[in-house]
Amino acid sequence: MNLPEDFITKYRDLLGSEADDFLASFDTPSLSGYRVNPAHHDLPAKLTAAEPVPYEPLGHFGTVGGRTLMHQSGAVYSQEPSAMFVGATAAPQPGEKVLDLCAAPGGKTTHLASYLQGTGLLVTNEINRKRVKVLAENVERFGVQSALILNESPDRLSPVFPDYFDKVLVDAPCSGEGMFRKDPDAMSYWSLDYVQDCATRQREIMTEALKMVKPGGQLIYSTCTFAPEEDEQMMAWVLDNFPEFHLVPIKKVGGVVDARPEWANGNPELKKAARLFPHLMKGEGHFVAKLERDTGDVPAVHGQAKLGTQLTGDQRKLWQAFATEVLGQDSFDNLITVKDQLFAVPAGLPNLKKCHVFRPGLHLGTFKKNRFEPAYALALASDPQNVAQTLAITTDQWRAWVHGETFTLATAPQKGWYLLTCDSQPVGFGKVVGATVKNFFPKGLRFTVYDEDLQD
Repeated sequence: MNLPEDFITKYRDLLGSEADDFLASFDTPSLSGYRVNPAHHDLPAKLTAAEPVPYEPLGHFGTVGGRTLMHQSGAVYSQEPSAMFVGATAAPQPGEKVLDLCAAPGGKTTHLASYLQGTGLLVTNEINRKRVKVLAENVERFGVQSALILNESPDRLSPVFPDYFDKVLVDAPCSGEGMFRKDPDAMSYWSLDYVQDCATRQREIMTEALKMVKPGGQLIYSTCTFAPEEDEQMMAWVLDNFPEFHLVPIKKVGGVVDARPEWANGNPELKKAARLFPHLMKGEGHFVAKLERDTGDVPAVHGQAKLGTQLTGDQRKLWQAFATEVLGQDSFDNLITVKDQLFAVPAGLPNLKKCHVFRPGLHLGTFKKNRFEPAYALALASDPQNVAQTLAITTDQWRAWVHGETFTLATAPQKGWYLLTCDSQPVGFGKVVGATVKNFFPKGLRFTVYDEDLQD
């Protein structure tokens, strides 16, 4: 790999005798990984028996194709192995309020959701309008039920959520040095000046993010760069300027090592942060630190979110009829409508009037004239074991389904909506009319499954 000369010179100076092994690692193959979704059952043995990632029980080394059933159903999420260390370090407890501030494309958000187990609150934010759409698609595919998706800048969020979250994750936009091996294009915009620009932006983000951590709460800071300016020096700056925060030791396994205090101001506390070097462990480059705010009084949340309108009597009847007949239960609270769309919204939110809400909660479906049409998101958030009306389909029928085709059943059940499953995984809602299953797979997500995809 033709690394930038300034990069080589910089890390030869910083790493000394370790530099040869470090630089040689860029000529070795990058590794792929995936996490299994703990909300899914009966996963194939080849997925759960693959080599585990040492610091994440849900993680495995290997590849899962994007045109496979396990990917489409949200049973797995492809994620670079070292990136899993970030979510594993955050490890929110069920019921906590969590913010993923720089969330797209969604790998770390879905990881946090696995720890929350459908409880608490997950606010996931992305400032870029195009990238927030990708974030929403991945949150939907993973079946996350308790997420509020925002499209805002940190300085507009901090006044809305002061002293609010148990955990804040800042996976900061960075110079991307740790991804050179995986994404060589990242070298095209790298320079020593770019590293400084990233550090300046990170300080701006952190200034706002720290305001949203409640007393006793934690902020997990991560980058995918080796640059001390964005890593150890960033933590030294936080400790100097925000004395109510201190670093918490991070458990280091699988080749993860202490951060380097000598690359900042020499404060030995910086060793509590973690470095992931590709010449020492199986994965790309990352830096992770865990900051904790001193305990104190937690202020009350003032105001209340108004994200839509209440259901009309007719709408409530349509929803309850569907929930009772098809789902077998109505387990969703805080229902609102946005125009003709029905959402289940997380409870206890502050006033969000000044925020751009991209998605207020779990999309349940659409009210049409005298009928209710369930959403794809609801299907992927449903556990087939708890749904009253399910219909198992074959792999060939699933291929037709994701391609947007209807298909015919040899033996048809009574007409109505069914949660379609393939190999025990939820894939969408279909409507049985006669012997035909009408296709409601979203048009923008349809794809062709080739024979070689089925071998993945």
